[in-house]
Amino acid sequence: MKEKKSSFAYAVLGMKYVYVHERNFRIQCWSALVVVACAFFFGLSPLEFVAILFLIMTVLILEMLNSALEKFVDILKPRLDLHVGVVKDIMAGMVLLSSLGAAIVGLIIFYPYVISLFG
Repeated sequence: MKEKKSSFAYAVLGMKYVYVHERNFRIQCWSALVVVACAFFFGLSPLEFVAILFLIMTVLILEMLNSALEKFVDILKPRLDLHVGVVKDIMAGMVLLSSLGAAIVGLIIFYPYVISLFG
């Protein structure tokens, strides 16, 4: 009899799939680790740390949503269809916008800490 996996196990498989197959997700995961390490190094306030974690999770979730929707769109329509390209561009723009917003907020949060370290 085949063993039934839990919802958690399927979720982990999904995250693993995206990590293995999506280069941008891997870059974002490693960048997130660097940012969290910097947060601990600089001793961010709890509110600043929560803001950073929220932004990291937002970017990673949107990247996973982008990857899932790309796969789904590829199933529904051929890759060469004009509308598929537009949908993929919009989704990529969504991730880019969230990443830029996260970077700006990160710069605002980390700027005083970096300045005090070198100044």
